[in-house]
Amino acid sequence: MKLSLLSRYAFFGGCILITLLVIPFLSQHPGLWALFILTGLLTLVGIHDLRQEHHSVCRNYPVLGHIRFLVEFIRPEIRQYLLEGDDEKLPFSRAQRSLVYARAKNEGGEKAFGTLVDVYKPGFEFIGHSMRPLPVKDPIEFRVQIGGPQCRQPYSASIFNISAMSFGALSANAIRALNKGAKMGNFAHDTGEGSISPYHREFCGDLIWELGSGYFGCRNDQGGFDPHKFESQAQDPQVKMIEIKLSQGAKPGHGGILPKHKITAEIAATRGVPMDRDCVSPSSHSAFSNPTELMHFIAQLRELSGGKPVGFKLCLGHPWEFMGIAKAMLETDILPDFIVIDGKEGGTGAAPREFSDNIGLPLREGLLFVHNTLVGINLRDKIKLGASGKIVSAFDIASIMAIGADWVNAARGFMFAIGCIQSQSCHTNKCPTGVATQDALRQQALVVPDKAQRVYNFHRNTLHTFAEMLAAAGIDCPSDIGPHHLVRRTSTTEVRLFSQIHVFLKPGELLDESFEGEFYSRMWKMARADSFDACNIDVLPSARAVRGKMAL
Repeated sequence: MKLSLLSRYAFFGGCILITLLVIPFLSQHPGLWALFILTGLLTLVGIHDLRQEHHSVCRNYPVLGHIRFLVEFIRPEIRQYLLEGDDEKLPFSRAQRSLVYARAKNEGGEKAFGTLVDVYKPGFEFIGHSMRPLPVKDPIEFRVQIGGPQCRQPYSASIFNISAMSFGALSANAIRALNKGAKMGNFAHDTGEGSISPYHREFCGDLIWELGSGYFGCRNDQGGFDPHKFESQAQDPQVKMIEIKLSQGAKPGHGGILPKHKITAEIAATRGVPMDRDCVSPSSHSAFSNPTELMHFIAQLRELSGGKPVGFKLCLGHPWEFMGIAKAMLETDILPDFIVIDGKEGGTGAAPREFSDNIGLPLREGLLFVHNTLVGINLRDKIKLGASGKIVSAFDIASIMAIGADWVNAARGFMFAIGCIQSQSCHTNKCPTGVATQDALRQQALVVPDKAQRVYNFHRNTLHTFAEMLAAAGIDCPSDIGPHHLVRRTSTTEVRLFSQIHVFLKPGELLDESFEGEFYSRMWKMARADSFDACNIDVLPSARAVRGKMAL
C-alpha cells in the first residue's frame, strides 16, 4: 500500500519539494528561476488535479496522469508516422497515400524489388494479361456519353472524376484547386450538396450539381425545393449534370449537419441558410415520398435545366427499395440518365461510428445489384452507372468497371492530391493542411496553383497507368473490360474469375414470370412503385430455412 502511494504521488511530491527548496537561493542564483517556475506550475497543476472531480486518473496520479491524455492526443500521429505498416488501411494505407502523392507530384508510382503484397492470401486480386498486348491508348479518349433518350444535352464525361465534396466541408482554396485541376484535365467536379459557390465558378471547370435533401442553392424559406431558383442555376453552361443525393455511403439515412461555427457569410449566401444555427440536411427529401414521385421529380429537373442529364446517387440499403424505383421507371416511362452507387466505405467529414461501420452496402455489392436490376428489366443500355468508394488507383478503376460501372468518382484520392494527410480532423475546423477548414489562416497553407497542378497530374497519371493495364490485358477500351478479366484468390489453393464468383442476370430476366433466381426474384416481388415500403412480405423465407445468403 505504501509503495503504491509512493508511486502515485512521488512526482507531485518531488515538484513541491523542489519548489520549496529553491526559494531561499533565488536571489543568489537567478538561473534557478526557470526551475522554480516550472516546478511551481506543476505543483499548481497537481493541486488542481486533487481537487477536480472529472478525471479519476488525475486524482489518483496528480500531474503524471496528464501523460495519458497527452499520449492519447498524439496517438494517431505516432501510429501513422512511426508504427503503421505500409498496407494497414486506416482508412487508407500508407502505400495508397504514397501512390497518390507521387502521381500528384509527377514522381511516378514505380516500385523496386517486387511486390510486398502476399499474393497467396485469400482476397488478393489481379487482372489477367494477354499474350498479345495492344498499343497503349491516349487516356484523353477515355470518356463516356451520359444522357439517355429523354436528355437533350448529353455530357461527355471522363471515366475518372471528382466525387461530391461541398464548400463548407472543404475550404475555399480546396474548392478552387479541385476545380482548376478539373478544368486543366477536362474532367468533372461534383459540387457536393453544399450548392455552387463562387469558388466553383472561378476557373469554370465542369460541374455536376448535387442536390441534397436541404436543396441548398434552390430552397425556399421553409427549406423546401424552389423550382425558380433551381432553374436559374441549372441552366448555367458550367453545370453539366444534376445529381439528386438520396444517400451517401459514410452515413446513409442519417442526413448531415454543418456546425454553425463553420458557417461563414459566404457559406450562408451559397446555401441560402442563416448563420446563427447549425445547417441541417434532413435525412430524407420533401420533394418526393415514393419511387413514382422520384421519377416525376427527375423529369421536372430535366425540364427546368434545359434537358441536361439528371440522375441520382445512393448507397444501397433495402434491395426492394431500389427495385421499387426500377418498377417506377417502367410504369412512368421516365428514366434517370445516370445512377451513382456510393459504397459504405465512402468518407465524410463526420458521422456516428455505428453508421460508418455498420449501415449500408459496400460498393461492389451495391453496384452489382443495381447493374443486375437494370439488365433484368432491359434498361441497362439507357442508363449509365457511376461508382464511388475508396478509389485511388488504376486497378481500383479496373476492378469497379469490370463489374458494371461506366465511370468512377474519387473524393479522398483528390483530397490527398491537394495535400490531405489523413489527420481525420475534418469535423474540428482545424485541418492541418487547409483542406477541410473554414479558418482563413489555415487555408493560406493551400496554394491553389500548385495544388491544382497536382490534381491534374493525379488524374492524368492514374488514367495513363489504367491505359497501360488495359493494353497489357489486350483490352481495346474501358467499356470492354468485363468480369472475366479480373481474378480473385478465394483460398490459398484456388483463384476464380469475377464472372465465376458473382451472379450476373441476363437481359429481361426480371420481367420473365418464370425467372427463379432466388434472391432477385424475391426482392422483385417485394418492390412497389408507389411506396418505398415492401409488399408481399410472405415471400420471405424464415430464418431457419435460409441463413441469409445475398447472392450478388
